[in-house]
Amino acid sequence: MTTTTLAVLVPLLPFLGAVAGLLLGRSAPGFVRPLAVLPTLTSLVIAALVAVRQSGDAAVNAATELTPTGSVPIELAVHIDGFAALVAVLVGLVASCVQIYSTGYLRDDPRYPSYAALVSLFTSAMFLVVYSGDLIVLLVGWEVMGICSYFLVGHYWETPQARDASLKAFLVTKLGDVPFLIGLFALATDAGSFRITRVLGAVASGGLDHPTLIALLLLAGVAGKSAQFPLHTWLPDAMAGPTPVSALIHAATMVAAGVYFIARLLPVFEASRAAMVVLAVMAAVTMAGSALAALAQDDIKRVLAYSTIGQLGYMTGALAVGDRGAAVFHLLSHGAFKALLFLAAGVIIHAAGTNSLAAMSRMRNLRDRVPDAYWTMTVALLALAAIPPFSGFFSKEAVLGVAEHVITGHTEHAPAAAGWIVLVAGLLTAVLTAAYATRLWLLTFRGRGTEAPDHGRQPLTMTVVLWVLAVPSLAFGGFAFRLLPDWFDGRDLSPTLTTSVLGTGVAMVGGIVTYAAWQHTTALTARVPLGAVAAHPEGDAAQVEAEAIASHEPAYGDIAHAPDPADPGRLLLGPLHRHAAAGFHLDAVYTTLFVRPVQAGASLVRFLDREVVETYVRGAGALPRWLGAAVRRAQTGNVQTYVSALLAGTVVLAVAVVLVATGA
Repeated sequence: MTTTTLAVLVPLLPFLGAVAGLLLGRSAPGFVRPLAVLPTLTSLVIAALVAVRQSGDAAVNAATELTPTGSVPIELAVHIDGFAALVAVLVGLVASCVQIYSTGYLRDDPRYPSYAALVSLFTSAMFLVVYSGDLIVLLVGWEVMGICSYFLVGHYWETPQARDASLKAFLVTKLGDVPFLIGLFALATDAGSFRITRVLGAVASGGLDHPTLIALLLLAGVAGKSAQFPLHTWLPDAMAGPTPVSALIHAATMVAAGVYFIARLLPVFEASRAAMVVLAVMAAVTMAGSALAALAQDDIKRVLAYSTIGQLGYMTGALAVGDRGAAVFHLLSHGAFKALLFLAAGVIIHAAGTNSLAAMSRMRNLRDRVPDAYWTMTVALLALAAIPPFSGFFSKEAVLGVAEHVITGHTEHAPAAAGWIVLVAGLLTAVLTAAYATRLWLLTFRGRGTEAPDHGRQPLTMTVVLWVLAVPSLAFGGFAFRLLPDWFDGRDLSPTLTTSVLGTGVAMVGGIVTYAAWQHTTALTARVPLGAVAAHPEGDAAQVEAEAIASHEPAYGDIAHAPDPADPGRLLLGPLHRHAAAGFHLDAVYTTLFVRPVQAGASLVRFLDREVVETYVRGAGALPRWLGAAVRRAQTGNVQTYVSALLAGTVVLAVAVVLVATGA
């Protein structure tokens, strides 16, 4: 079987599994779980075989015209280079783990058949994006993922949070997709083709007439899909969906699609230095802002959501300095440890017996109750904080290293300004990342909140997946930076001394300072009366103690069943905490600038329709009705009345004739 044929089977099998799962979900429920897991696992095996055959050599290309258009043709094309081959393996691995994990996590969910089918369709769409060699076919997978995310985020549609989150995710991503579609058409018009290879050939020969405009239009779509500033606000709210869905979206699909798209078409963006600077600024704001927001969140899944936004900022930062190898290296590394983080968080939530109890301030005694989640999440958090020798260290250092190369002039693929922006923002984000990772670990596993009921040991399918993902989170980076250059563009991905020392040093500082702040707040709240703590569920320790002292309350008690006020994030952020917890009020800004004007316009249209248009419609019907009523009253059935009316009419006519004649 040829490599092309195998590549076609990779997205086809999950698609067929989704269709079969929907058809057999009610009539043969026993087949639902095998149809969810086996096609995705088979696609993983085939994707790995395709990667072995490709081996980082020349790209595999094949195409057939899909339909005649009369102008720019649309082709069913496959383009598999080293990037595509490895990203497809990541997608298959994470999707398989999510499907296996979900059999335990949603074992009692009555809507599991539709859920599993949508996850399979989601996976198929991402495979299509990865392997596609035609931009229109890629767009199909791009949009199908958006639809799947809408349904999966809204899986618990009984709750208003899930309904609002799914609608918000759909609208915000569609807002970016409109300029994205225009950019694709403009790109194809300049290049004369939707084929990626021909587009890149046109770029190499200087065939793009509007490179800056095209790049900026495409960036709008990428910002929406990959949750980059300013279109990132949908991703934290999307945590209202099932936790395995969050793992799939954050680790290997949806948000990864935007980064992968830029990596595949990077020469298009490099054709405009202005676009590269815009990309660098977008990455810097995204990195730093999301890390600050993560440090202020109480919900464990929202912390991880903002973390994903920041790590995607690292990837776009690497692309902004012209190195797609470093970007995809971090994409692969991040996919493993972020999937592990979400699935471990799912074990913690599952232990509480509900999807909604994810507040870290209310967690207590979890280290002993969920040991698998404790150890594997510790590994993943160390990888997230880029502590050597975990995988995140090598991939993040690759990003910082290429930024340094741009600054020192070792590469001319991007302006030096972009290098400075990415490096400074990357180091600042490294401090904050280590801080919120340490805070998450302390509040989750050493917190003093309310102890949730023990729902027993977690299903084996959930805990085994954690250990499977812990392996690449720990060991992937150590050998990947030596092997990946052969699969990518041949550029060195080894950590450099300067950025390694700086990056690791600031990460250690962030972790140590956060631990010291936690110890300080823990000692502070140990002297606080129970009643005072209960009155402040947000856990502002300083305010609680001050009010307790002022009230001279003598009774000091056990605060084990209150929300944990020992939150180092409040101490570290100070007055910025309230704004960071609200995502710096971007939702409020969008409400003021967009939502309220649209609602006002809709109210005006509704008023005009009701009071003006409907008035004319009602009047047009009322006039004949009134005339009919008048005529109906005249039909009395009395002959004398009719004769009298006839005589009166005759007299009136006679008088009129006389008057006319006299006037003549």
